[in-house]
Amino acid sequence: MAERVLLVGSGGREHALAWKLAQSPHVQQVLVAPGNAGTANNGNIMNSAVSISNHAILAQYCKDHNIGLVVVGPEAPLAAGIVNDLTAAGIKCFGPSEKAAQLESSKQFAKDFMDRHGIPTAKWKAFTNPLEACNFINSASFPALVVKASGLAAGKGVIVAANKEEACSAVHDILQDKTFGAAGETIVVEELLEGEEVSCLCFTDGITVAPMPPAQDHKRLMDGDLGPNTGGMGAYCPTPQVTDSLLLEIQETVLQRTVDGMRQAGTPYVGVLYAGLMLTKDGPKVLEFNCRFGDPECQVILPLLKSDLYEVIQATLNSKLSTFTPAWMVNSAAVTVVMASSGYPGEYAKGLEIEGLSVAEKFGLQVFHAGTTVKNDKVVTSGGRVLTVTAIEKDIVTALEHANKGVAAIQFQGAIYRKDIGYRAVAFLRRSQGLSYKDSGVDITAGNDLVRAIKPFAASTARPGCSAELGGFAGLFDLKAAGYSDPILVSGTDGVGTKVKIAQLCNKHDTVGQDLVAMCVNDILAHGAEPLFFLDYFSCGKLDVEVAQTVVAGIAEACKMAGCALIGGETAEMPGMYCPGEYDLAGFAVGAFERGQMFPQRKKIAIGDNVIGIASSGIHSNGFSLVRKIISKSALQYNSPAPCGCGKQSLGDLLLTPTKIYSKTLLPFLRSGSVKAYAHITGGGLLENIPRVLPENLGVQLDASSWKIPEVFSWLQNAGDVTEEEMARTFNCGIGAILIVDKEKSDQILKELQLQEQAWQIGRVVQHGTGQSQVLIENLMHSLHSREMSTSKDADMQQKPQDTKIPVAVLISGTGTNLQALIDHAKESACVKIALVISNKPGVEGLKKAARAGIPTRIIDHKLYGSRAEFDSTIDKVLEEFSIKLVCLAGFMRILSGPFVRKWQGKILNIHPSLLPSFKGVNAHKQVLQAGVQLTGCTVHFVAEEVDAGAIIVQEAVPVKAGDTEETLSERVKEAEHRAYPAALELVASGAVRLGEDCKIQFKHV
Repeated sequence: MAERVLLVGSGGREHALAWKLAQSPHVQQVLVAPGNAGTANNGNIMNSAVSISNHAILAQYCKDHNIGLVVVGPEAPLAAGIVNDLTAAGIKCFGPSEKAAQLESSKQFAKDFMDRHGIPTAKWKAFTNPLEACNFINSASFPALVVKASGLAAGKGVIVAANKEEACSAVHDILQDKTFGAAGETIVVEELLEGEEVSCLCFTDGITVAPMPPAQDHKRLMDGDLGPNTGGMGAYCPTPQVTDSLLLEIQETVLQRTVDGMRQAGTPYVGVLYAGLMLTKDGPKVLEFNCRFGDPECQVILPLLKSDLYEVIQATLNSKLSTFTPAWMVNSAAVTVVMASSGYPGEYAKGLEIEGLSVAEKFGLQVFHAGTTVKNDKVVTSGGRVLTVTAIEKDIVTALEHANKGVAAIQFQGAIYRKDIGYRAVAFLRRSQGLSYKDSGVDITAGNDLVRAIKPFAASTARPGCSAELGGFAGLFDLKAAGYSDPILVSGTDGVGTKVKIAQLCNKHDTVGQDLVAMCVNDILAHGAEPLFFLDYFSCGKLDVEVAQTVVAGIAEACKMAGCALIGGETAEMPGMYCPGEYDLAGFAVGAFERGQMFPQRKKIAIGDNVIGIASSGIHSNGFSLVRKIISKSALQYNSPAPCGCGKQSLGDLLLTPTKIYSKTLLPFLRSGSVKAYAHITGGGLLENIPRVLPENLGVQLDASSWKIPEVFSWLQNAGDVTEEEMARTFNCGIGAILIVDKEKSDQILKELQLQEQAWQIGRVVQHGTGQSQVLIENLMHSLHSREMSTSKDADMQQKPQDTKIPVAVLISGTGTNLQALIDHAKESACVKIALVISNKPGVEGLKKAARAGIPTRIIDHKLYGSRAEFDSTIDKVLEEFSIKLVCLAGFMRILSGPFVRKWQGKILNIHPSLLPSFKGVNAHKQVLQAGVQLTGCTVHFVAEEVDAGAIIVQEAVPVKAGDTEETLSERVKEAEHRAYPAALELVASGAVRLGEDCKIQFKHV
């Protein structure tokens, strides 16, 4: 008889396990907890919301749902004793016991074990004291450069240092700064091994080992094994580097020896044993043990398994591997390519729609989901590693080609993936061929392609003095041809700083070129120089011709805006220096002025001179490290709508507004003889740049209320709680440049300037007293706050078009009283969308209503949870998953816990079949009839901790008729409910009604 199998986990590994198990005729259904979009309602595979952390609840769930087998995917539940607890409850569970899982959960245990049993591994020592660890690193006779957190750290607890300093830094990060929390209370420092890394796994019943084909993972993010370490960006199987004789050696000296040692210690190891090995010149050595399938190795190993996985697992659990040898496909190879979110393994966006999945599957490829979920009937991203695409072909090269074809068909914003999975195997098979420069990560052809692409951009910047032709060893400029007779040259260099990080995260590269040019030419303008020519420096780890071309096109366009020629540059491709997708920029501008025209003219500056401020376009290119820090602590992402008052654009687009170029506008004013000094407000803000053009005995007094401060600065100050001084020292606060002019000429200059730029008279020159700042700014904080207040009045109107419909969840326990009325109303409403229906009971009519309307449903059975708080916490997580804003209770027969109600205060609605506050609680109609009243009705109210005591939103009266029974009265009240509940929901969703801080209703005309 076919069984139901419960699979624990949510990654690509678990999808692959579910996929393989579901092929067995012995398996009726595979339930995956919590699963992902790939395991949600996929044939005989579906997700389960059961708690996997509470083993008692899980055991009861398995009994209630006739689960015959539990298979555990990830390591954390195994280390937490899930196998022990389920086995004790009579549930058959596949995986090692808690003690056996110490081979992975404790690096120190594993290393001690290997030493005791003669299993080859790197030299090592464990520490809890950072000083002792660093002394060991510095004095060891071998390169002690690998630092590991001893406990489980989600695959991120290993640091391979480049030198002793980095190794010691890793020690301090783990032991002192608690980078990996409790997992890093003990560390292991071990020898850095050199060679080829492979993964050798086996099934074992505690006595016999049944090896799987060896595989190789690719940990680095970028092609060529560049960029940061990840959980794995792809894998292939089998590995030609591991010959049959070498695999037999590994089976005997590592796998079998480990299983024998565990059994002798009284801790039989049953399940999957994973040995991560380095093939050194001295033979294979163990890097680490894992107590489960690897991810993404599982996605290439299982597709090559010819045997029924369910039968293999049963043979393992029943100690029958000695008579049951799993069969594997021969003359075949599997390659899987991981598609990851932009920003992974760091911060990344979620909720991005994934397209093209069906196209990849039509190619005959298997797509295994990992960080995915279903939202509004669409598959969206929800993790760092999003999915893997697996191909099975006759050889690795063909398999990689087909897998990459599938990857190309799948699209989501910012997707990251490697194109060279299996390149070591290919190189091994072609090892008679010599290495090329491209093998090291430098693509000369790509560089030449870029030069050809950007030559027209540079040529378009030609001006008197040069032709701006690229390709020579150096750029030439003829000063006489440019009209100079006795010139002095001025040079400046700058970069764009960490603003490029935002450009990379937003995948928007067309504005940073202007930033680069502006930062340089605006600086040399401070000396009165006309910008003549410009050179750029573009550095990266791996050259993306399209990205570099976009950046250089922006540089060329900015050079035309500034009036200078782009005469050359350098593109540096440096493998290993930058993370994937990262690049950096530097620029070099050269200008000139005729002798005697140099700025600033400090001797002419006098007390009473006026200061004219010229508007910036925004933040320009300074202070972005602070900007990024503020955003990291806020609730916003770069793809979030910009803060109120900052326009209808994303936050990323707002921040990437390019720096203004002032040279063409301001140079005529500087050369008119009416201006005494010009200052570029760059790094250091207003406080540190204006003094650079002033004599020591003079300062300036500015009034921030005299100019318009862009709203982005108000938001930054408020969101980051930035002090007034820090704002003025870091940002331009709306002033990109200043001019110091004679008081008598100020009005005329300002009038002429305002024909071309937004400008104001913002202050005057004053005497600088000893110990005082040379720049005094009045009303800065007041002006920032006044801008914030003025824009906040329009916040609702600006935000409303972006939030066209409020996502609402309906909680039910049965037929879903009023559910159909809410669904029907939402179809016509401009404010409401029923985005989710949750039931605490399976198979009820309300779930069928939701399904007919195409509304996602979730079953969260309260019987499977040990407490109200745990049950409510699960509901809360599901509500957050669907980005729910309002919750309606429709015949939901559970009392919500206080913490849940407080968190969702003002966002949960319920309806009661009486005119509250009369006839609270159950049997309201019976109470009405017993009281003999002539009027009853229904009440829609906000939910409070006390039952039926929340603030009332809408009531509708229903007369009590002579001869009414509970049934007849109930039917007429229900009719009123079907009108009142949708009306109340519309009021709340539209913002016309809200719950105030005093828990009373507040009305707003909309």
